[in-house]
Amino acid sequence: MRLALIGFGHVGRAFARLLVAKRPVFPFRIAGITTARHGAAFDDRGLPQEPEFGPPVESIEQFLDRARAEVVVELTTLNPATGEPAISHIRAAFARKCHVATANKGPIAHAYAALKAEADRAGVCFRFESTVMDGAPVFNMVRNCLPGVVVEGFTGVLNSTSKIAIDAMREGLTMEEGIRRAQQLGVAEADASFDIDGWDSAAKGAALANVLMDAGTTPLEVDRRGIGRLTTDRILDLMRQEKTIALVTRAKRSGGGVRVRVRAEVLPSTDVLASVKGTSNLLLLHTDLMGTVGTVSISPGVEQTAYGVFSDVVDIARSV
Repeated sequence: MRLALIGFGHVGRAFARLLVAKRPVFPFRIAGITTARHGAAFDDRGLPQEPEFGPPVESIEQFLDRARAEVVVELTTLNPATGEPAISHIRAAFARKCHVATANKGPIAHAYAALKAEADRAGVCFRFESTVMDGAPVFNMVRNCLPGVVVEGFTGVLNSTSKIAIDAMREGLTMEEGIRRAQQLGVAEADASFDIDGWDSAAKGAALANVLMDAGTTPLEVDRRGIGRLTTDRILDLMRQEKTIALVTRAKRSGGGVRVRVRAEVLPSTDVLASVKGTSNLLLLHTDLMGTVGTVSISPGVEQTAYGVFSDVVDIARSV
């Protein structure tokens, strides 16, 4: 299959490496890449792992028309306020009957129902496994393994940067030093305040609620409080009480709708939500037929996010 990549940062480069490693079994090739900083690259035979970029394209539409891809992989950075320009990128792909895989949670958090309807009308697939827990199966698990199950709510610890910052404060360091650690690991958002102020968690919560619970919400409607006012002294005091803090995302059906909230919650150190450290993530789904089931990812990195995108492309290939 011919792929076109919009964005080529850490995830895009890891994805390109993964395609090379798996090409004997999965013969996908990248026919075009466009970036905000480096320009664009095209090759009908497939671009190399480290492509040579030329002049930028004038528009996404021009890029898609030239790449002539079957699958568009949208890898731009999160805009928690609007989900743009990723939403427009995806719509341009659907207009050209292209399947889409994205790691950008913004479109799912802001416009999932509309985008799914557009994909259905175009007769194409729309996949987004990497948007919430890197490559760990969440949406695919529910779609493929839990037929007939109603998700009544969820609880998750889903933001890596906040956990790394809190871990650093448990060592006596400042929040700013913890944020720098997350940036060095490449897991912080381009604007780390999105992590600390809870916007990343709110976007993930809205995405989960929209897909799994038909919530029709956005990050702006999530009841959100981040960890920006948290101090090292407070964390050390909680440690002496055998407690800690985690930025927890919760959702539940209430009064005919779905309520989503993000809070820095004080937890016993033995709580399962307190067990995930660093880049590890945990999500529990509260269901009608299976009780509470969940998934955990232990210390994922950019390679696991890239794998989530790869699994989406494989799923698309198997579906068409």
